[in-house]
Parts: sequence; C-alpha cells; structure tokens
Amino acid sequence: MGGRLEGKVAVITGAARGQGEAEARLFVAEGASVVHTDVLQERGETVAAELGDHAVFTAPDVSDEGDWQRVMAAAAERFGGVDVLVNNAAVHWVRRIEDEDWGEFQRLLRVNLGGVFLGTRAAIAPMRARGGGSIVNISSTAGLVGYAGHGTYGAAKWGVRGFTKVAAIELGKDGIRVNSVHPGPIRTDMLPGGPGDVDPTRWRNLPLGRSGAPEEVAELVLFLASDASSFISGGEFTVDGGSLAGPPTPPALRP
Repeated sequence: MGGRLEGKVAVITGAARGQGEAEARLFVAEGASVVHTDVLQERGETVAAELGDHAVFTAPDVSDEGDWQRVMAAAAERFGGVDVLVNNAAVHWVRRIEDEDWGEFQRLLRVNLGGVFLGTRAAIAPMRARGGGSIVNISSTAGLVGYAGHGTYGAAKWGVRGFTKVAAIELGKDGIRVNSVHPGPIRTDMLPGGPGDVDPTRWRNLPLGRSGAPEEVAELVLFLASDASSFISGGEFTVDGGSLAGPPTPPALRP
C-alpha cells in the first residue's frame, strides 16, 4: 500500500529486534520518520543505518524519567515532533510466585509498566503541540488471562491494559488516542523456543495452529498508529492466532 504514515513521526521502544524492529521497518516503509530505541545499542544502530535518513537510534533506559526527556528532544530536533508512540520495550521470564525475588519483581514492573507510564507522560506535550497523536501500548495475552509462572509479567501487562484505558479517557480531549495490543505466542527472543520456533506440533491447540510472526503484530500496530483508526481509543486488540477464543479443541475433534 505505502504511505499510511506519511509525514508522521514515531517513537518506538524495544526496536532493535523482534516486534519493535518489525514495527520500525514497517513504519519507515509506510512513510514515517522513526526514533527507535533499545538498550541493545549495537543492534539498534545497525537497524537505524539500514533504515536510512528516516530513522535515528537512541539507547535510553525506559524506566528512567530523564532518558525519556532526551528521547522526545531527539525526536523534536531530528524530525520536528512526535505523532506516534509505541511502548513496546519489555523484559520477560517465567517464574512461580513463591520463587520470585522482590527486587526482580520491582525491576520488571519498572520496565514493563513504568516505561509505559513514563513514555506516555513524556509524549503528551509533544503530541498536544501537533494537535493529537496515537499511543500504542504493547501488553500481552498475559494481560487478559492468567498464565502459571507469569505472576510478575502478568501483573505488569494487566497494569498496561488498565493504564491504557485511563490514558484514553484523560487524553481524548487533546486528540490523543491510546490503545493496547495483546500478542500471543510470537516468534521473538521472548518466546521460549526463540524466533526460529516453528514446530507445528507445539502450537496445534491454537485455532490457527501456529505461532505468529513479528510482522503480523506490526501490521496491527500500524493500523492503530494510522489515521485509519481515527475513532478508536481505549481499545484492546489481540493478535494471538485465536488462542483466547475459547478452550482448545479436544484431540477427538481435531482434523
């Protein structure tokens, strides 16, 4: 199609690989200028170089308030402002509640939930100055249902879901839309099998019978960032191969 984000400036966190990288590449292909951020500096700089003049890389800590001010300043200096923010950066592990460490619990919340809060707050003034914008917060299906071993991760992702709705209510008057995206098993480094996990037997219980590609998440995020979703705010969108549609099909009923 091309041009769905023509003239827009986007900030994408966690964009050196996986879903964030796919979003950055798609956004630039659709006409956006992108400030993409990650703690993986070498990989992030490589992606920025490949994207050319319409991308600039920064390496902030999303849980650091001062770093967010520097990200927004970089967007203003290089591209003139901010129209889109994708809060994608996150850390993940699987650990039972009784085995969780209090310090680790706080660290995950600072990144996965605190980063969303700080990023959203930092984007308000720049977006307001441009007459509005779109914020897309990446949650998870773990922010919609409970998964064993995801007490910490799930707490953060449920928090992202609730925070998104409050932000949509408060910022709507400024023309700023806020939505959350809830991916299921996507082939990134966060998936236990990694980006190369295409084992058809592992995901046979999903209605679509497979894991997803980062590019499939990026297409949904692009829609929410674009003017095609101009009357959508406060929504939550799954991209999960149908995994939350209902219980798995019993073996006797499978084709």
